Amino acid sequence: MSTPIPLPVLQGKATVAMPLEKAFAFFTESFGSWWPAAYHIGQAEMADAIIEPREGGRWFERGVDGSECDWGRVLAWEPPHRLVVTWQINGHWQYDPDPAHASEIEFLFTAEGPEQTGLTLEHRHLDRLVEGKAIHDTIVERGGGWSTMLELFAKVAEAQG
Repeated sequence: MSTPIPLPVLQGKATVAMPLEKAFAFFTESFGSWWPAAYHIGQAEMADAIIEPREGGRWFERGVDGSECDWGRVLAWEPPHRLVVTWQINGHWQYDPDPAHASEIEFLFTAEGPEQTGLTLEHRHLDRLVEGKAIHDTIVERGGGWSTMLELFAKVAEAQG
């Protein structure tokens, strides 16, 4: 069996006009309010996206029909500074339950002032995914990269005030 070719780490960053604690809470507790419903892998249209607030918790979508589809697991839960989740979605846009096939996404929240928070993201180990290059290329070429998603979070968070 050949070793997968390492894929570049994907990064993203945004700034949100919210205090650190509030930014982390909005990001994690209201994930489905800003994550685009079109970006789902379940059979049903997505009604919500949820991050369970603990290590070992699930990161998943809930369909309009009540069905659930996992995306990964919470590896690190360190409010209000750090969240790490597995990305267990393969290049066929299907959930892969094998943790050996998981990439990781680390979110870091940093206070840049009393009312401003910087958010950075690092999506690493995409070579572990089945057809990981397809995921990499889709995020970069069609999704505009992770910064586009984080900027959407900042826009929705600021509108919520």
